[in-house]
Amino acid sequence: MKKPRLFSKILGISLALLVSAQARAAMDLSANAVLRDHLWRDLSSKPKDQRPTTGLVLSAGGTRASAHIGVISVLEESGFPIDIVAGTSMGAIIGSLYADGKSPDELRKLSLRIGASNGSNISPWTLLKYLFAQKLFSSKKLELFIKKEIKDKRFEQLKKPFACVAMDINSGEAIIFREGRVAPAVRASMNLPGVFKPVEYRHRYLVDGAIVDYVPVDAARLLGAKWVLASVTEDDFTQARPDNVISSMQQVIDIRGAMILDAQKKTANFLIEPAVGSVPSTGGTALYMTPRPWMIDQGALQANQLLHKAEESYILFSMPAILKGY
Repeated sequence: MKKPRLFSKILGISLALLVSAQARAAMDLSANAVLRDHLWRDLSSKPKDQRPTTGLVLSAGGTRASAHIGVISVLEESGFPIDIVAGTSMGAIIGSLYADGKSPDELRKLSLRIGASNGSNISPWTLLKYLFAQKLFSSKKLELFIKKEIKDKRFEQLKKPFACVAMDINSGEAIIFREGRVAPAVRASMNLPGVFKPVEYRHRYLVDGAIVDYVPVDAARLLGAKWVLASVTEDDFTQARPDNVISSMQQVIDIRGAMILDAQKKTANFLIEPAVGSVPSTGGTALYMTPRPWMIDQGALQANQLLHKAEESYILFSMPAILKGY
C-alpha cells in the first residue's frame, strides 16, 4: 500500500516541478522586464496623490462596447490604478456602474440585463406607433435601470470621479456631465437620435454623445486625469450591413464618430482596441441587444496582451514627476 502512495507523491512533485519550470521559461526574466516589474510595483502601490492621476475612458459602440468589461477585468485583476472614469453612450453605462464600485463579475452579469426591455419602451405596439404615427420611443427605462443599480446617486457620491457626454440637439454642443444626478445624465449619453425622444435637461434637449465625443478623453482630463488609457470599440464599416431603422441610425452615429475618432485617439496616452469591429452596434437586430460573452472575452484578451506595454507607458510618463519627488 505504501508503494502506490509513494509513487503518487513522487509523481505529484514531478508534475509540480515541471509546471514551475514551464512557468519560469514563459516568464520574461530579461533585465528590462525585471526593472519594469520593480518600477511598476513601486509606482502602482503609491497613493494617487504621489503619482500622476490615471483616467480610464470607455468609448461608445453599442453592443461592441461590452468589450470594455473585459478590459476592466484585466486592469482590476492586475492592480492597475484607475482613479477617474469617463464614458460615452454604452461606455457611459458601463463606466457609471464601474465608478460606483461594481466588480467585473457584477458588470458581466448586469450587461446581460441591458436589453431592449431595460433600455426603452420598445414593444410590438410602440413599434407600430413608431412606423405609422412617427412617434419616437422613450429611453426612460434606461434611466430607471441605472437609478436602481446605483441608488439614484449624484456624481460626487460615486466611488470614483466619473463624467459622461451627451449632445445638445439644438446647438450640436457636447455637454459633459460631472455633477448632478447620474442616471438622467447616462440616459442622455445613450439617447439615440431619430429613435428616442431627446432628453430635456436644464432647458437643453439631449441625445447620444457619440456624435460629438466618441472617446471622451477630454472629459477625463477635465476631471484631472494626467495619464489616460482609452478602451475603443470602433466599428468596421466594411463589414456592417444595417438591416433595420435602428441599426441604420446607429451606424450613422458611428460613422460621424469615426470622423473625429482618429484625432481623439491621439489625445490618449494608451489605447486598447478589442477586436469587435465586425459586430454591428445594435447586434444587427435590436437596440441594446444582449452582449455576447465572447465580446467581453475579446476585451480581456486584448487588454491582457497589452498590459505590460500599458504599464511601461505609465512608468515612463511618471518618471519625471517621481524623480522630482512629485
